[in-house]
Amino acid sequence: MNPAARITIIGAGFGALSSVLEIRRRDANVEITLIAPRAELHYLPAIIWIPCGLRTREQLIVPLANFFKRMQVRHVGAEVTGLRDGGRVVETTTGEVGNDALVIASGGRFIKKLPGIEHAITPCEGIAAAEKIRDRLRAMPGGTIAVGFGGNPNEPGAVRGGPMFEFLFGIDEQLKREGRRERFELVFFNPSMEPGQRLGPKAVKYLLAEMEKRGIRTHLGHKMQRFEAGRVVTEGGEFAADLILFMPGMTGNHWFDQTELARSPGGLLQADAQCRVVGTQNIYVVGDSGSFPGPEWMPKQAHMADLQAAAAAENLLAGLRGQTPSATFKVELICIIDAIDRGTLVFRNPRRQIILPSSRLFHWAKRFFEGLYLRRYR
Repeated sequence: MNPAARITIIGAGFGALSSVLEIRRRDANVEITLIAPRAELHYLPAIIWIPCGLRTREQLIVPLANFFKRMQVRHVGAEVTGLRDGGRVVETTTGEVGNDALVIASGGRFIKKLPGIEHAITPCEGIAAAEKIRDRLRAMPGGTIAVGFGGNPNEPGAVRGGPMFEFLFGIDEQLKREGRRERFELVFFNPSMEPGQRLGPKAVKYLLAEMEKRGIRTHLGHKMQRFEAGRVVTEGGEFAADLILFMPGMTGNHWFDQTELARSPGGLLQADAQCRVVGTQNIYVVGDSGSFPGPEWMPKQAHMADLQAAAAAENLLAGLRGQTPSATFKVELICIIDAIDRGTLVFRNPRRQIILPSSRLFHWAKRFFEGLYLRRYR
């Protein structure tokens, strides 16, 4: 392999930064260029703690200049607009970037087609959305808070529901701490009768029981129709809501449309078991941008992106050496569903499903993991 082989990575989230680490771990000489609008990591798993004040914007934005320097990464501050020459040229808002191999880890995009979606806040859009929830909660004397999520009708796997359970239970706990829970009604809504199926049947049972225990009303099994100012409307009826938190299903980035890359039915990049974009040479996809072969419950979460990044790095470097890429990634789901002071651990792999009941230990484990994870980028 040419020691100066050029590898370009698109994105600055978990999958992209893990790709940098995994490539550098295996090869100290290749040139790495990372394209992202800002040299920052936004640690989104912890935005669940912004409404209650456990986290602030400043704590969740990690500047990456030092990390890039350590890893000898050239940062191009731009947005990607398309690809050319079979992916060997990345077109951006500030010019073209050539490469010998490409990793696409630019995340997914939320489907904002539901009529009236402007009346809902989509929490995982980022830190500003969580701050908006915090400010709205502070200003509310009482009322109904509706929390729900939807999917991508063409790709059941392109959904991220876990954080919505955390916002739901976190808001419940926060209002109790503030001594004003009795002035609010919390409603959880979902088109499925068994929301959170990817976490496993045991977890679904647990989550619904937890809602009942906390006095959270449910509106399940009805397809969403629209949102209005102060109202959630479904095929099975409607209900008033003073604050609506809704996570739509996910699809691919807009710039994918300006390429010839293979797409899944839901609009993501179609990957093979080696994380290669189907039908391409030396183009890999990691994390939420891709649709991967595997069980239908395969999660869209940072841990999965890390596992895919390791396989993609191994295969990308093998391909540059003229070898046959053969590394695959294991599929597992690990999450702690947090409720401000305690959390529930959910683990799933092809062989087993484990759910460990709510404990303060898991809340602190989640916070400890955050510190550990971010240390490598600070």
